[in-house]
Amino acid sequence: MKKKIAILGSTGSIGTQALEVIEKLNDKFEIIAISAGNNIDLIKKQIEKFAPKYVSVRKEDDAEKLIKEFPNINILFGDEGLNTIAKLDEIQILLVAVSGKIGLKPTIEAIKKGKDIALANKETLVMAGDIVIKLAKENNVKILPVDSEHSAIFQCINNGKDAKHLIITASGGPFRNSTKEEMEHANLDEALNHPRWNMGKKITVDSATLMNKGLEVIEAHHLFNFDYKDIKVVVHPQSYIHSAVEFVDGSIIAQIGIPSMHIPIQYALTYPDRIEGIETESFDFIKAAKFEFYEPDYEKFPSLKLAFIAGEKGGTYPVCLNAANEEAVFAFLDKKVKYLDIYKITKAIFDDYTSIKNPNIDQIIEEDEKVRIKTREFIKNM
Repeated sequence: MKKKIAILGSTGSIGTQALEVIEKLNDKFEIIAISAGNNIDLIKKQIEKFAPKYVSVRKEDDAEKLIKEFPNINILFGDEGLNTIAKLDEIQILLVAVSGKIGLKPTIEAIKKGKDIALANKETLVMAGDIVIKLAKENNVKILPVDSEHSAIFQCINNGKDAKHLIITASGGPFRNSTKEEMEHANLDEALNHPRWNMGKKITVDSATLMNKGLEVIEAHHLFNFDYKDIKVVVHPQSYIHSAVEFVDGSIIAQIGIPSMHIPIQYALTYPDRIEGIETESFDFIKAAKFEFYEPDYEKFPSLKLAFIAGEKGGTYPVCLNAANEEAVFAFLDKKVKYLDIYKITKAIFDDYTSIKNPNIDQIIEEDEKVRIKTREFIKNM
C-alpha cells in the first residue's frame, strides 16, 4: 500500500528534492497535497505531474487563478490552507519544508491529528521545541528529521541508550579561510557561494555566518533531549560525515555519505525501511582521500556562540534570536546592510530582549512579531 504524503513547501529546495525522491519511488507514495508560496509556475507543473487532491498557495488571487485552471482540485490559500492540509484525515506523513514561522502551526495541527512529521523547518523546534516535542509524545507521533545533521544523529543514536555527546558537523561555509578583514568586505555573491550544498538563499547566508549550525544545535537539544554542554560542533570541510554520536565507552558512531539531501529526505519518508532510491553511487573512501576536522572559530563566527547562549537561556530567547537574525539576513539579501552587520544587528536586539519563561504558542507568535518589528526599525535607523 502506498504511503499517503503531503508536502508543505513543494517548490523550495527541500520540497523539489523530495518530489524527485518520490518520483523515483512512485510505487511507494501517493501525494495527497502540496503547497507553495509565490512560485505559481512551478506548482502548476507539479500539479500536472503529481495530480494532488489539495493545493495551497500564499495569496488568494493566485488561488483563484488556479481554481479556473484546475477545477477538479481543492485549491486553498494562506495560513488556513496550510492548516487544512496538515489536518487531512487521509495523509499519513507531513513533510514540513516551508521556511519560517509559518511551519509551526500546521506542524502542531498535524501532530494533534496523529500524523508523523518529516521535519525540515528549523523554526518549529527553535521557536517552540518544548511544546512540539511534548505534544508529539502525547500523540504518539514520530518527528523524523530531514536536515542531514539531525538525520545522521537519528540514525546513529539508538534511542539515546548510553549516548554521551552529540557531534554536529559543519562545512565551515564560504568564509572558513577568510580573515575578519576580508569578511568585512564580503558581498552577497560570496556569501551565497556555499562550497558543498545547494540550498535556498536565507539558509545559505546562515551557513556562511554559522548561525545555521547554531539553530541546528537548538534543534538537536529538543529532538534528542541532550543538554547543550553535551552537544559539540566540529568543522568538517568535506561534508562527508554528516554528524556523529559518542557513547559512554568512548565509541563514536558516525553517518557518512555523499553531500546529498536526497538521502536524508528519503530516509525520513521511508523510515524505518531503507530502500534503493535516487542516489545510487556508492561512497568511495579512496576518492574521498581525507577527512579534516577543526574547532569552530567563535571570534570569526560569533553567531554560533550566540545560539548556544540563547538555547541555554531558554524561554523565548531562541524566538528572539531566530527572528532578529532572519530579519537581518533579509536586509543583507536586499543589500541594505553588510555581511558582518547580520551578527551586530542580531546581538543588539538579543541583548535588549526580555524573555518569557514558559510561553504558549500564541505568546511565541506574538514575541516573534514584536522582535521582527523592532529589528526592522533598528535596521532602518542604522
